[in-house]
Amino acid sequence: MSLRGCDELIPQEDWLKKLARSEATGVPLRIKLGLDPTAPDIHIGHTVVLNKMRQLQDLGHTVIFLIGDFTSLIGDPSGRNSTRPPLTPEQIKFNAETYYKQASLVLDPSKTEIRYNSEWSEPLGARGMIQLASRYTVARMMERNDFHDRFHGGQSIAVHEFLYPLMQGYDSVALKSDLELGGTDQKFNLLMGRHLQAEYGQEPQCILTMPLLEGLDGVEKMSKSKNNYIGISEAPNTMFAKVLSISDVLMWRWYTLLSFKSEAKIAALKAEIEGGRNPKDAKVALAKEITARFHSAAAADAAEQDFNNRSKGGVPDEIADVAVPLGEDGAALSIGALLKMAGLAASSGEGNRLIDGGGVRVDSCVVSDKGLKLGAGTYVVQVGKRKFARVTIA
Repeated sequence: MSLRGCDELIPQEDWLKKLARSEATGVPLRIKLGLDPTAPDIHIGHTVVLNKMRQLQDLGHTVIFLIGDFTSLIGDPSGRNSTRPPLTPEQIKFNAETYYKQASLVLDPSKTEIRYNSEWSEPLGARGMIQLASRYTVARMMERNDFHDRFHGGQSIAVHEFLYPLMQGYDSVALKSDLELGGTDQKFNLLMGRHLQAEYGQEPQCILTMPLLEGLDGVEKMSKSKNNYIGISEAPNTMFAKVLSISDVLMWRWYTLLSFKSEAKIAALKAEIEGGRNPKDAKVALAKEITARFHSAAAADAAEQDFNNRSKGGVPDEIADVAVPLGEDGAALSIGALLKMAGLAASSGEGNRLIDGGGVRVDSCVVSDKGLKLGAGTYVVQVGKRKFARVTIA
């Protein structure tokens, strides 16, 4: 398994021992990834860890794709500064139905074990939950960064939130996992799995954390709730155009975490760009690679042609260059604020009305969401038929 793009492998020496034993005995290791179905779509940020799962699957190990239908009822507090409202059973069921189908675009479905953590969590009952809770202390739970910061900041922490890491850790016990993967924000929960496996007399799992992919704005992690995501089931033309909308700086981060190109080829491409080649060439190559992965090479070619056709549709050769600053602490700008600051609308409110009327385009794509935020980068912004500006946010 390549450690490209990985953040931490804990503990590495235990993982090497597990690998050696697996090779000697011919018994594959059990590799676990859990995702809570908090939204109906999997986005390309999820594929950072799914791609690593596929590598392990191709090496012959058993991959378990765990849908957290039970833990979704609690709500993951990871990275939160307030209590997360739990989903209803109806929402969870609706979202879970599409998860495995979408994950199968990355994983080999014939070699994937699909599980739901309600299988073992619901039978625990009140007695089992109390016994599970006795295996971890409040003091250690409060070492968790988000709990610690919220407590000392005077923000509320609901008691049920303590159950989330316990239940995620118990998943590892139920599945007897050898390795659990997750984003860097999941480290506490993944370590809980190691602790509880030891408590239940099992050999503790190793954990592999992967970086969180920044979304289209280049600031916040990719998230549907922040509307800075690309869903892996989105239309090819939309997917292609969204990749082209990211900044030149973010493009290289995406290359590392999303591209299947070798590190040597990426380094060579980056050297060409630094040597004067148009960075758009590299961005188009990335957009085509990602679009082809979830659709087809033909669909990626068609998406490129569609984008080029739309780009030629009335954008003048010479347009005004406008520079606007990022928000406070480097925050991405809302599209309404950007239109006002770039002189393309008299106010943010007018900008929002123009969006409602379908009169705003960014890099030739119609803006339909007033919640869109744009991070550092350069964008061609069009309002109506005649107003254009090349806006650089920095």
